[in-house]
Amino acid sequence: MMRCITIRPEPGASASVRAGAEVGLKVDPCPLSRTVALPWSGPDPDSVDALLVGSSNAIRHAGEGLQAYLDKPVFAVGETTANAARAGGLRVEMAGHGGLQGLLDDIESRPLRLLRLAGERNVPLDLPEGISVETCVLYKAEDLPMPETLVSVLAKGAVVLLHSAGSAEHFRAECERHGIDISLIRLAALGPRIAEAAGEGWREVRSASQPQDAMLMALAAEMCHEGEIGQRRS
Repeated sequence: MMRCITIRPEPGASASVRAGAEVGLKVDPCPLSRTVALPWSGPDPDSVDALLVGSSNAIRHAGEGLQAYLDKPVFAVGETTANAARAGGLRVEMAGHGGLQGLLDDIESRPLRLLRLAGERNVPLDLPEGISVETCVLYKAEDLPMPETLVSVLAKGAVVLLHSAGSAEHFRAECERHGIDISLIRLAALGPRIAEAAGEGWREVRSASQPQDAMLMALAAEMCHEGEIGQRRS
């Protein structure tokens, strides 16, 4: 079967390897970024009704600052983030299934002051009536150069998993820097915005039906199988 590569940082890369194994897909980890904690200070806890968390990285890198908000309910983007919040001693009120915007849209209409715990690269949100959001940036992604081992793999064609717009842009830049023929590479993106960030010229770009790792792995498995058939015919 065609090689499948995840370029997301750890511990996400290992999580993708496990998720791939659950659907019979071998995923090779090759992180092209790492997450780094940033100093932060949040607002007065009395001015916050709940936390809005779009990534388990936010919980992982929150540090001691999170202690002030342990009594606040959490709106988490998905179950992975929700589980990280629970492990951090927080109470999860809702876990979404369709990205942060979908989560906000699903919240019962009411006045709500949310503190968003986010990374440096975060998605703009369209706030429903009655909901206000203050954002604290807790971490950033540092891009890493593509190793020669990955350059060699990509030269033969592969399916690459994309979990963020920033990683998509960096991956394209590294392919161009190394002179890799991107028309041999298939991209499986967690969502349309991520796929769009990768630009054009790839062999194939497809997005998961929902922004969930299980859906992405099912898509990648299908693309690897189709790619293998295509290679045999060519």
